[in-house]
Amino acid sequence: MTAAAQVRDSDSETEHVHQLPALPYADDALEPVISAATLALHHGKHQKAYVEQVNRLTKGTEFAQLPLDKLVIRVANDPEHTELFNNAAQAWNHTFYWHSLSAERGVRCPEPLAAHLKSAFGGVAEFQDQFAKAAIAQFGSGWAWLVLDGGKLRILTTGNAHNPLPSGAKPLLTVDVWEHAYYLDYQNRRPEYARAVIETLLNWRFASNNLQLHLK
Repeated sequence: MTAAAQVRDSDSETEHVHQLPALPYADDALEPVISAATLALHHGKHQKAYVEQVNRLTKGTEFAQLPLDKLVIRVANDPEHTELFNNAAQAWNHTFYWHSLSAERGVRCPEPLAAHLKSAFGGVAEFQDQFAKAAIAQFGSGWAWLVLDGGKLRILTTGNAHNPLPSGAKPLLTVDVWEHAYYLDYQNRRPEYARAVIETLLNWRFASNNLQLHLK
């Protein structure tokens, strides 16, 4: 399965019924950085609610056949469909976030991603530092992203449910900085959460697979 396939629903000629995808690891696999209690609440309550809302809002509409990524792009910046965009984007964002994290520790960043990180940021460690700073600095709820944009790697942040898909930038990794992503474990200590996740849990293989897919 390709990296993109991991976070994209299959196309269908019939009405689309979105499912809450299973986590790619056990609830306790990311401890002590992210607790099982946080994962159970974040995935089993927050993301589940987004998926259910997407199904409710698209049932019987022109959007019923669209997979999430195409749905997000279709309704982005459309005031008539703000609620649908918010729920669809959050459902997609969360699945991408789960795959952006890995339970496997000590995996080295593979080539050619490491070379691209060196070119764009000075190296893997330098990228991690800049990525953490971006996640920490995002005001309010939102996301930090590593993207491929115009053939170059960039770090960007988005507020609330927004993501890079409508702009055409290609996401490689993301970190969730909504409070529900960390408050049980870190209370208001977002910097501690962001640095712990970025220094220990990033799924380099997922990012590398995404990069190779989008460079083709």
